[in-house]
Amino acid sequence: AWGGTTITQHGSIALSFGVAIEDGLVTPVIRNAESKSLKQIAREAKELIGKARSKKLTPAEMSNSTFTVTNLGMFGVSSFYGIINTPNAGILSVGATLDKPVVNAAGQIVPGKVMTIGLSCDHRTVDGAVGAMFLQALKKVIETPSLMLV
Repeated sequence: AWGGTTITQHGSIALSFGVAIEDGLVTPVIRNAESKSLKQIAREAKELIGKARSKKLTPAEMSNSTFTVTNLGMFGVSSFYGIINTPNAGILSVGATLDKPVVNAAGQIVPGKVMTIGLSCDHRTVDGAVGAMFLQALKKVIETPSLMLV
């Protein structure tokens, strides 16, 4: 995170995610995300979404995140770039999965699913090349979901 005059390195990932409610957008935080399984993160996210929608999130449950994920795919938005939630180092934007023609390994045009993801980074803390490598690794995991089980 950018600390005003210097970079602050955190010992864990505090992952926030956007939840749309009647009053606007809130960003609950999953603490120590790096040490949790995908199943644990999903369970905790579901619990926090419920609290957000019932207006029972506490300020502590929405503060001190280090990275944000936002998804407008549920609204049919296929591509967008999120605005960094200060002091986060970045925000990952996830668009809708669309049916589109794709070219397979044999060079044939076949039906496929296409999803656009974007990454906005605070360049005071994240070099653009590092951000690109993160997206490359994420692409590999998304295209080969079994990698998440390793």
